[in-house]
Amino acid sequence: MAGTCAHVDFLRAQPAWALALAAVGLLVAVSSAVRLALWLYAAFLRPGKPLRRRYGPWAVVTGATDGIGRAMAFRLAASGLRLVLVGRNPDKLATVSAEIKGKYPKVEVRTYVLDFASEGLAAGVEGLKEAIRGLEVGVLVNNAGASYPYARFFHEVDEELMRSLIRVNVEGVTRVTQAVLPVMVERKRGAIVNIGSGSSSVMPSDPLYSVYAATKAYIDQFSRCLYVEYKSKGIDVQCQVPLYVATKMASIRKSSFFVPSADTYARAAIRHIGYEPRCTPYWPHSVVWFLISILPEPIIDNMRLGMCIKIRKKGQAKDANKKAQ
Repeated sequence: MAGTCAHVDFLRAQPAWALALAAVGLLVAVSSAVRLALWLYAAFLRPGKPLRRRYGPWAVVTGATDGIGRAMAFRLAASGLRLVLVGRNPDKLATVSAEIKGKYPKVEVRTYVLDFASEGLAAGVEGLKEAIRGLEVGVLVNNAGASYPYARFFHEVDEELMRSLIRVNVEGVTRVTQAVLPVMVERKRGAIVNIGSGSSSVMPSDPLYSVYAATKAYIDQFSRCLYVEYKSKGIDVQCQVPLYVATKMASIRKSSFFVPSADTYARAAIRHIGYEPRCTPYWPHSVVWFLISILPEPIIDNMRLGMCIKIRKKGQAKDANKKAQ
């Protein structure tokens, strides 16, 4: 009893500002502990949602012939979903389709040829809309995307590259989403996964990749707005934000702990569908995101600028060698 009274007297003896500061510190500590616990649960313990039962039997995957799109198509097939694979190369589509059917014989796979960079994009998406008519599409993965061949200053970006980036990354995602959404609204359930990029959501800037980063920032905000618009209609919209993944698009062949293979990333990505409106499914990427967030932005900007200038020099050297041959 005496100890309790002494403790009370000690608190009364402290100035109000000190008590307020201690209270704030306690709240910050509790909040940080809760956030860490939630992150650990989402990264390691939270089960993936039963996609077929929750959303429906069909999934549409764009950019399905390589990288993340191809890996996610296999993972969706493993979940029992039927697939509509969308890509620009009919031979690659046929190969991926055959590989999926060989591994999962009971899974029905359809293909649709669509070049997102072509001037006929609008007509192509209308054709896709007709191709999926009557199908209970429950999951849409907007993975098709384009980037720079290598880093370059904005004044070095030619008209063709700039048009291709905007058409594929912005117009393509927008049109395909608009084509598939009515089916989900009618059925009052569905999941849309848009593949964003750390260049716009994690890094404060991505110099020498300005147009690419800007198109991915569009994907981020587009996804968040649709998440708010359609949550009450039973549709989960999510922007997944990977950092580097070992794919052709990233020009990285060898995977590592912080640069996963497409399959390793896809395994994590499938588990996160239907949860947060924005997420980084591969947990080491989340750690990198946290470390970046606590550093001053000018430091990150300068580090990234120096890295991209080196990438630009290597790309220019390769171009010079090709011309010399």
